[in-house]
Amino acid sequence: MGGRERIGVYPGTFDPITFGHLDIIRRGAHLVDRLVIGVTTNPSKEPMFTVEERMQMVRREVADVAGVSVVEFDSLLMDFAESQGATLILRGLRAVADFEYEYQMAGMNQQLNDRIETVFLMADVSLQPIASRLVKEIARYGGAIDKFVTPAVAADVAEKLK
Repeated sequence: MGGRERIGVYPGTFDPITFGHLDIIRRGAHLVDRLVIGVTTNPSKEPMFTVEERMQMVRREVADVAGVSVVEFDSLLMDFAESQGATLILRGLRAVADFEYEYQMAGMNQQLNDRIETVFLMADVSLQPIASRLVKEIARYGGAIDKFVTPAVAADVAEKLK
C-alpha cells in the first residue's frame, strides 16, 4: 500500500441498523484506516425509515467508533466506492444464502472495477440470525426487538409504528 490511506466502504440499507451491522462495522473498522458506511435504498425493499432517518440512526449508533463516516449514496456501489477512494468493500455474511448472493455480487463488482476488493466478514455466531427485515416484522406484530437492536433503535422503530 505504500503509505496510502486504506479506505473501505460498508454499504447497506440499515433499515434499521442491527447488532449484526454494528458487529461488522466495529470489526471492519480495524481492517482499514477509514470506513465509510454507505447508506442506500434498495429498490426491491420497502424501507420503514427514510434515507435521512437511517443516516441519522447509523451516525448515532457508530458515534463511538473511530475512523467511521456515514454517507448517503444512490449509484452503483463500485462508482460510490471509487468516489470515496476505497480499495475495499466490506460485506457481512450470516448464512449460506447470503454467501451465494454476495459471491455473485462480488464477481459482478470485480468485473466493473478490479481495483477494489470485496472482503467478507462472518457475523458473530450469536448475531447471525438477525436481519433487519425480520426485526421489522417482529416489531410490527408487537414482539420485543431489544435482543436485535440498541434501545435507541428499538425506540425509533416503536415510534415509526405508532
